Amino acid sequence: IGSAAAADVIIAGALCFYLSKSRTGFKNLTTGLITSLIGVVIVVTFATMPNNYIWLAFFWIDGKCYVNSCLAALNSRESLREKASPQDGSFFQLSRVPGNTTFRFMSINLRDALLKSLTTLPGIREFHLHALVSSPRKHLALFPFSKPKCRSYLQDILILVSEQSTPDSPRILVTVIEACVYNVPSTSCAILYISKVDSTGQCTSPSPTATLVRALLLYYADRNTRPVAADHLWIQLFARAQSQYLFTNSADFPGKRPLGDVQLCGWWKRVFTDVALELELRSKGSVAPLAIKLFYVLPGYSDIEAEHSLKPVNPARPVTHNYQWTYGHPYSQIEIPLPCPGNDNDADAPRNLGQFIPSFDDDPKSRFMDEIAYTAGPVGIKSPPRKRARAASSTSHGEDHRAVSNDGDDDDDKRDTHIEKDDRPLGELGKVSVDEFWERMSFRQECVAGAVTGFFALGVACFRNDFDERSAISPLAPQPGQVSSKMNKRVITSLMTGVEFSTRERAIRATELIEGTIRGLCEGISVVPAPVIHAPRPRPPTNSSGPNPTTTEQDAFLLAPPRTPPPRMANGKRMVPDVSPNPFPEPETSLETYQSFIYGSVCISNPIPQNKDASNENKATSTPPVTILTVRRKKKRQE
Repeated sequence: IGSAAAADVIIAGALCFYLSKSRTGFKNLTTGLITSLIGVVIVVTFATMPNNYIWLAFFWIDGKCYVNSCLAALNSRESLREKASPQDGSFFQLSRVPGNTTFRFMSINLRDALLKSLTTLPGIREFHLHALVSSPRKHLALFPFSKPKCRSYLQDILILVSEQSTPDSPRILVTVIEACVYNVPSTSCAILYISKVDSTGQCTSPSPTATLVRALLLYYADRNTRPVAADHLWIQLFARAQSQYLFTNSADFPGKRPLGDVQLCGWWKRVFTDVALELELRSKGSVAPLAIKLFYVLPGYSDIEAEHSLKPVNPARPVTHNYQWTYGHPYSQIEIPLPCPGNDNDADAPRNLGQFIPSFDDDPKSRFMDEIAYTAGPVGIKSPPRKRARAASSTSHGEDHRAVSNDGDDDDDKRDTHIEKDDRPLGELGKVSVDEFWERMSFRQECVAGAVTGFFALGVACFRNDFDERSAISPLAPQPGQVSSKMNKRVITSLMTGVEFSTRERAIRATELIEGTIRGLCEGISVVPAPVIHAPRPRPPTNSSGPNPTTTEQDAFLLAPPRTPPPRMANGKRMVPDVSPNPFPEPETSLETYQSFIYGSVCISNPIPQNKDASNENKATSTPPVTILTVRRKKKRQE
């Protein structure tokens, strides 16, 4: 009895100690303190009064207290779920985060944050979500023209959401979001770049796309949930209206109504405004000051023209003066630090354009900046360096036979070699100012295609002096629930080459294949279907003397996703990814990772708000009917 009482006291004390240190935010927790007190009473009564059976009364109560403590711990799960998601008629499973002190800052993962946002949608339906976040890897192409080189760490994000209207109906993919997160530890900055957002148009109204995008932006903008060790965050995107992005042939579905160019820019402006207002609301009462800045540019439009163009689709909202939109680029302000660091050795040295503007894949700014980098003054685009002549057979004996002409070709070779080895930015990259760059962007590529395009940026800065335990973690350390970047590429490849969403039947089949692909890759089983290729594609060159390539190698080559932008170049050379060894191995996905971090579902049952158009129609029907008299034209008498 004494040993049992001592064990109860030690367990209850340990629970109270560690729960008070973790500060979970829940005040009422089950610790089993009552059973410990009764155990102590049994020992005291037995030791002081051994000749009677008073201790036996407490002994019989002790067994029932154990049972009640176990039932109380089980019943407390419902209250914890309600505190985590107080919406009525909704439920989602809380994730199981490993109890490692290295990742204690993860209060909620991305999957649970997105599922929680879906509980606010009206209607009765069920959503199935897959959130794929790759492990960080080294990336040197974010600022390829910076001096010195700026090292960043890249993570890929892919979010797929399918809808199920009834328990017996099939699932249909309705929304997909592709994004990237760039972490720059040298400046404690991060960039969230929204690459593509697409929908199939086969969901129940209202669509979950806007809710998911807002939840994703808030998850990284809020420092309490941001999984990246960065004090400052920039959210950037390029808005360009297209009928489809990632859902192949979804534009052929009659129910899909993609937004126009002006409507899309207004939609993104409303989303960014909602995120800024929510961040302001969350920062109230916080000790650390928070700075938020909003920027947008419509190339080819002045500030007054842009404001009036988006006014019909973006009505005025009650925003404070701190979050008014600034028409222009964010690279001249000083309130929020920029991601790329300057040259600490020479602070007075002029910074080139590549140290301000980041380079993203399939982005018009990056392509235009590459063109500026290889423009050499009045001669136009700089030619590539002259190749060195092939040496004769006697070169192996130390002789160098190079053709030298009389017109100065040898001098040109030396000059080209010098330029090639020079690490300074080429062309006008160091001469063009940021303001001039954005003015010239109005006449470049997609910006002059006849449609309205927009560049949007949201900057969030949090100035804190306390130590953040995330800063002590290596930026390459994988976090729980992350997958390999190859898995994201494989899923996108299957989405863009193996399925289509032109009809409902094909969308149902595509949803089964894509969701089965993700689960199969997590289980280590390759269930990716071979894409139907209607046009011939080039095959990799084979060596006639060597063995023929296997079918798996050929399929892997055919599954390569198409690359829209040209290869990235820096100083006339193709950029090579950093191949230095990674101290952390690639994460291996499992079924437990799939169930705890990747896949989740939520059932919602919320009232549907009354439609304004329906109420207007009811008002119109209440008015007395009006008889319209038609006038017939008198026929002319034929003579």
